[in-house]
Amino acid sequence: MHPIERLRFVARASGVDHGLLVRETAGALASLGFDPAGLVTACRRVLDRHPTSGPLWWLATRVLTAHEPTREAWRCADEIDEDRTALELVYALPQDARVCVLGWPELVGEALARRGDLEVLVVDVLGEGRGLVRRLQRADVDAVEVPPAGLGAAAASADVVLLEASALGADGAVAVAGSHAAAAVGAHAEVPVWVVAGVGRALPEGTWRALVARLDADEPWEADDELVPLDLLTGVVGPSGVADAAAVLAEAAQLVEAPELFRPAL
Repeated sequence: MHPIERLRFVARASGVDHGLLVRETAGALASLGFDPAGLVTACRRVLDRHPTSGPLWWLATRVLTAHEPTREAWRCADEIDEDRTALELVYALPQDARVCVLGWPELVGEALARRGDLEVLVVDVLGEGRGLVRRLQRADVDAVEVPPAGLGAAAASADVVLLEASALGADGAVAVAGSHAAAAVGAHAEVPVWVVAGVGRALPEGTWRALVARLDADEPWEADDELVPLDLLTGVVGPSGVADAAAVLAEAAQLVEAPELFRPAL
């Protein structure tokens, strides 16, 4: 497939895991490494279609600021493949805990399937929860589907509320709709609220601001994603385990930014 056609395929894709998006985009961008102007345009167009994917912003930023864009694209794909976040979450969750999750989060779902001692309350937001419940039950995990109206009760009764960030930055985390309410209830009930942020999801200030600016501010109640304030989060689970958000963002700040990504494609 021609790289331009491959990029069009990625741009049109919806409901695809961030890991797959990065791998497919990296392959297409690697083929455009000889064309700096085309590389910028391609990155902008992919981000226009997937504006809340932190890993895509991270990939595009690293490729555009690299001396060897092709090698950098493949290096990013390898780092996504080697992400230890799900494994670290497996180790971090308390034994026999009741966990509340929303929808079907990519990394969280992978981790929960490995822990047969947990009780998982899956809130069926965006119609994705039922699929995760079936997946966990096939893995002999005690999983219960919770209707969206039961989100507050599920969060309050859990031992841990787990949210998965598509992006993490200075203001908080971008996560699936309903996450703000779940975090608020958890914080009020003194339930730990962990946000899971894998490789590429924590972003430096300028990149984060550009991403947040693209969130649907006109009718946020209709959006699939929303911003969860940082002060509602107890900890961040990443490839190095559970850490304080400030430490994670300090590390993310070391990424050299690409201001040419801060405006949409024409």
